[in-house]
Amino acid sequence: MTRTSRKPVHLAVYDTFADWETGHTTAHLARAGYEVRTVALAGEPVTSIGGLRVLPDLALDGLRPEDSALLVLPGADLWDAGDALAPFARTARAFLDAGVPVAAICGATAGLAREGLLDERAHTGAAPFYLAATGYAGAERYVEADAVTDGPLVTAGPTEPVAFAREVFRLLGAYDEPVVDAWYRLFHDSDAQAYAELEKALAR
Repeated sequence: MTRTSRKPVHLAVYDTFADWETGHTTAHLARAGYEVRTVALAGEPVTSIGGLRVLPDLALDGLRPEDSALLVLPGADLWDAGDALAPFARTARAFLDAGVPVAAICGATAGLAREGLLDERAHTGAAPFYLAATGYAGAERYVEADAVTDGPLVTAGPTEPVAFAREVFRLLGAYDEPVVDAWYRLFHDSDAQAYAELEKALAR
């Protein structure tokens, strides 16, 4: 598939979204040739935890799984403050039912848990007790890992934005494995030798 024929990646944005959790993912997908489009509940600007104001590209009711390569759901205070973000979890269900990937990190994993999307899928998150508080039925599928991929679903806890990105790159096939491996060792492990390996792998 050529870069120009790739479907866009959709990044969910909402007030209090954790802007640092998905930066590696979206930046390096954009470098790989994916268009990154922001999607919000409506067309109004939203403000991240870090105070960044984002004017979304489209409203959630205009997003269809068949028009997307991936839905990325960052954490946000709002995931634990009521049902305001439940429409995003329902959209994630539509994506997964259609076989289109979803990547959720931090509080977004709790939103998926409430929607029942983690009951039958291996997953991770901030901590087992955090997801257990949602009352979901998937506690036995919780995995103590930095990030977990089960079919078209990627999950990660709030301290693992680099591992989260790594799993997304692998799931989409955005980069060859030598690139992903060197990239992860550089950005996660601060392995200085990985920089030269990454440059070499990207040049192939």
